[in-house]
Amino acid sequence: MDANELKNCLKIGGEIERVNGKELSYTDFVERYLAKNQPVVLTGLMDDWKACEDWVDDYGKPNLGSFSNQFGDSQVQIADCYSMEFTDQRREEMSVSEFIKYWVALNGDNREVHHNVSPDSCSDKSFLYLKDWHFVKEYPEYKAYETPLFFNDDWLNLYLDQYRMHDDPDYQERNEICCSDYRFVYMGPKGTWTPLHADVFRSYSWSANVCGTKLWFFLPPVQRHLVFDRHLKSSVYNIFEDVNHSKFPGFKKAVWFECTQLKNEIIFVPSGWYHQVHNLEDTISINHNWFNGYNLDWVWDLLEGDYNEAKELIEDVRDICDDFESLCQRNLAANTGMNFIDFFTFIVRMSIANLLHLCNHAEGCKTDYAALCSWAEHTISNLMSIRRLALRMESLCLPEDRPALLDIQKIWRDPSFVQMYFALNRTFEKLHGQCNHKYEGEDALQNEIKHHDFIIAAGSVVSNSRSLISLIDCNLKDYKLLSDKLRVDKLREEILASS
Repeated sequence: MDANELKNCLKIGGEIERVNGKELSYTDFVERYLAKNQPVVLTGLMDDWKACEDWVDDYGKPNLGSFSNQFGDSQVQIADCYSMEFTDQRREEMSVSEFIKYWVALNGDNREVHHNVSPDSCSDKSFLYLKDWHFVKEYPEYKAYETPLFFNDDWLNLYLDQYRMHDDPDYQERNEICCSDYRFVYMGPKGTWTPLHADVFRSYSWSANVCGTKLWFFLPPVQRHLVFDRHLKSSVYNIFEDVNHSKFPGFKKAVWFECTQLKNEIIFVPSGWYHQVHNLEDTISINHNWFNGYNLDWVWDLLEGDYNEAKELIEDVRDICDDFESLCQRNLAANTGMNFIDFFTFIVRMSIANLLHLCNHAEGCKTDYAALCSWAEHTISNLMSIRRLALRMESLCLPEDRPALLDIQKIWRDPSFVQMYFALNRTFEKLHGQCNHKYEGEDALQNEIKHHDFIIAAGSVVSNSRSLISLIDCNLKDYKLLSDKLRVDKLREEILASS
């Protein structure tokens, strides 16, 4: 189908807003899109990207020869758009040079044959799409692009640069969900596509078109149930197939938003928005998944739901299982990429990093709201988001067999944590300007840390949600003026959202 035929198959309710990113401040982006969980297309943010020069030929097409010459030995994941495996497209691994040879040969054939033939009639063929290439991890010195300012507050990749999300020696090393980072390159010929899905961890994502055109179809979270079966267990795979309306009775009621994303445009995909994407031309894109204080609740909602499903699936072995809860958590990590302990460890480390940031930079303006910089408000907002989430987690009985990970003294002495802290500090400087304190290396920072009152008074271990809440409360009381204002602002947002 061409673009118009695709659109005619659905009930389209509108288009995604398009905004010049150069005319948008970070605060505006947060208030209009991030906090409200609304999608937007941003223009004007890719002008100086190396990728837009090196990866595109003189005709605006992918520079396939350059890719093969520079990165041909890289092993990458390739999806077959004609082959379904479980709830996604079947994957295989090949080198970039092998994929480029396939693509060049495809361009020499009659492309429209591939583009227009339905998957059902192509059992003897494959139609390949390079996905989830960890380009930044593999080529850190190449500097293909600079993450746009709006997406810098990225806790997920900041954390994964230093830690694994799930650290289990018996865990499958190459599990594609629990991966080294969530910064990807996608490359595919005209007609390749991605099935209907919501993003991993219910994270935010952003996708930048280096070249080519994509057609996106979005379903708001409030309509999510319309693409699921009656039991909310399985969802529609391809919104343009003959959807089984007895299995998915609400599908015809779904109202979609569409967007044609052009070259050098970036689309922001909010949490929980289901979407299906089609490449209308040969396309290269750069994609990040990420989360922060604004969408932590989405991550926790997914974990809770997946945990309940994992527990339900093995309920019949509870009586014969020595440690049923550990088995549930293990299965949760295998299916979702992390479990409750992993997520709790993550928010504890992020809490301590934000508390240290607040202590190191807010001295002298604890009660004077006018003197508090935007970075201080941001830091306290982060901590309050974590606190709200910890309140939701209070009913959990977290096993306390891994206290070393949650020992405050050990956390701040860990070189990986120190590097994460410095990365967080650089993020704040990009978003809010230079902070008051600068440290000349790890020794100076650690010398300052060990004298902080909260490090001395906090106790040794944050073992559960209640102790994390106490740690945050103990420190935010010194910034009561600002935290009270943020609580009022949050309440106002919730009232407006419900009205």
